[in-house]
Amino acid sequence: MAKSKQKEGKETPLMKQYNAIKSKHPGALLLFRVGDFYETFGEDAIVASKVLDIVLTKRANGAASHIELAGFPHHSLDSYLPKLVRAGNRVAICDQLEDPKEVKGIVKRGVTELVTPGLSFNDNVLDKRRNNYLASLHFGKESIGIAFLDLSTGEFMSAQGSQSYIEKLLQSFSPSELIFSKAFKQRAQEMLKDQYTTFHCEDWVYQYDYAYEKLTNHFATNNLKGFGIENLELGIIAAGAVLYYLEETEHREVKHIAAISRIAEEKYVWLDKFTIRNLELVYAQQEGGVPLIQILDQSVTPMGSRMMKKWMVLPLKEKEPIEERLKVVAYFFENKQLGDEIYGYLKHIGDLERLISKVAVGRINPREMNQLKKALKNTVPIRDLMQSSDNPSLKKLADQMNSCAFLLEKIERELQEDAPMLIHQGGIIKEGVDEQLDEYRSLAKSGKDYLVALQQREMQNTGISSLKVAYNKVFGYYLEVTNVHKDKVPQEWIRKQTLVNAERYITPELKTYEEKILNAEERMIAIEQKYFQALVLDAAEYVTQIQHNARILATVDCLLSFAHVARINNYSQPKISDTDALEIKDGRHPVIEKQLPAGEEYVPNDIYLDNENQQIIIITGPNMAGKSALLRQTALIVLMAQMGSFVPASYARIGIIDKVFTRVGASDNLSKGESTFMVEMTET
Repeated sequence: MAKSKQKEGKETPLMKQYNAIKSKHPGALLLFRVGDFYETFGEDAIVASKVLDIVLTKRANGAASHIELAGFPHHSLDSYLPKLVRAGNRVAICDQLEDPKEVKGIVKRGVTELVTPGLSFNDNVLDKRRNNYLASLHFGKESIGIAFLDLSTGEFMSAQGSQSYIEKLLQSFSPSELIFSKAFKQRAQEMLKDQYTTFHCEDWVYQYDYAYEKLTNHFATNNLKGFGIENLELGIIAAGAVLYYLEETEHREVKHIAAISRIAEEKYVWLDKFTIRNLELVYAQQEGGVPLIQILDQSVTPMGSRMMKKWMVLPLKEKEPIEERLKVVAYFFENKQLGDEIYGYLKHIGDLERLISKVAVGRINPREMNQLKKALKNTVPIRDLMQSSDNPSLKKLADQMNSCAFLLEKIERELQEDAPMLIHQGGIIKEGVDEQLDEYRSLAKSGKDYLVALQQREMQNTGISSLKVAYNKVFGYYLEVTNVHKDKVPQEWIRKQTLVNAERYITPELKTYEEKILNAEERMIAIEQKYFQALVLDAAEYVTQIQHNARILATVDCLLSFAHVARINNYSQPKISDTDALEIKDGRHPVIEKQLPAGEEYVPNDIYLDNENQQIIIITGPNMAGKSALLRQTALIVLMAQMGSFVPASYARIGIIDKVFTRVGASDNLSKGESTFMVEMTET
């Protein structure tokens, strides 16, 4: 009796392996590769079946216990994985690490990637026009440190400051996932209020010495002075934890994260989170509303779109960089033809920034490699056009671009134009690149013809009219002769099998050929893989240059977008002054004027403010008279000017603004029991 009981509780070898791997990643949903399927078990299967709408079944685990099971074919991973991640799950992908054909017993398996909402390269998980940030928080006594990483582009930033500053950054960058130390779980929850997908790490990860060493080792530097973050103690701790988290989630190829930068609070206009929300810069407050970015963002590359969003939440407050942007916009505004030509090439660039990150981590497929080639090809004429312009800023940008000629030439020379997505599908490398490859190709193609020719030849030589060439898995290719013609068989043929009414033979020629033809397919794919891997390694040498190109192309895209929007909406170039005067003539609200019914004109307004004559304006009037619209349009015109854009006014002279506060409507802190008046008084 005791014996049978023991047997009942015993796990199958597969489930034993599954449980061991699952215990290492308790918080993640584990996709376990079994043959051609990814399977989920137990609780994971229940979650997966709901999220993915797939069938939930049960299987016997050992003799008595049953376990839930849900799976999908491995080639559907790209369509199912995004759904799981978007539902807020961390997903561990467990693959077979050995070829099942060559293994007796159970195949070795291991987690090859842990995809989380903030860490992904999958195009279906990512939104092209938005960054996908992972944020890390570290709480100090007075202030908080923060780091942002977009793994898909390699952008890495750090900052520290008061809680309100950090909240503003979180709202501006809206990370997909947040990590922090277990010790500050309570504080983090109070601050974040379930707005984000979060994960907490062990306390030791958030230690200064550990983080500092992690960063200097990663960047191979002695210190962090060159990145401008040497004195950001809390920011360094937050950033170090990000690198730890990458290792923890099996993201070990991180060469494309080549630098970390400081989000310099003193360089940008201070916008608190209510102002960003009230002015509807990036998101509309009401369903169906239009944010400012929708009007200004006419960029044609995903990198341009992502950069525009950053410019919008971080307007500049230094005169020189603002004027430099404005001069380029003015130049494009006047030279429409040049702008149109550059636009023509920009359209074909695609998401260069994310493509080159895929190269760095070795995840680029042949089709994407062709897209990279297309992007490099279209970068060269853009650089030449900028070089030939008589605008110093454009010339300077053009000088910093790299044509990557060697890489472009190599991809052109070796990669098939219509290469498939998967490497093992074959047909990746062009003809003429490798003699052996071409030989195997023609072998594989001409195999059938060769066998027909051999059959005809042997029929004539031997006079056996019913001679057949056939194939089976045991003998490979063979010649079949019916018993009637048995006496005509040449001596050098080797008998392999006797049937009731026929005999099967092989010849040395047939054997040699068989080896060639059967190996041709395998070797062809092996050679192609070797060439493609070498191509990826060559491209990896250009990661830094291409990332730099991508940033310049994004900048040009944004400035072109400003010029285009200015032209179609009748905006004018603002004058940036060092005085404290703000003067706007015929100002209009950039969003409202686009929403008006056809034929209706926006009634423009003038504004004048300075410290001597008119420091405060109080606007009164009935409801719906446009008080809020005037308030908002003034703030938007100032912010647009300091982003480097033209503005909706006939004339604007703007003394640089360093902070903008706006409270419109009573929705702010009513939930906290503070009236609008109270909120505004505290702020004042």
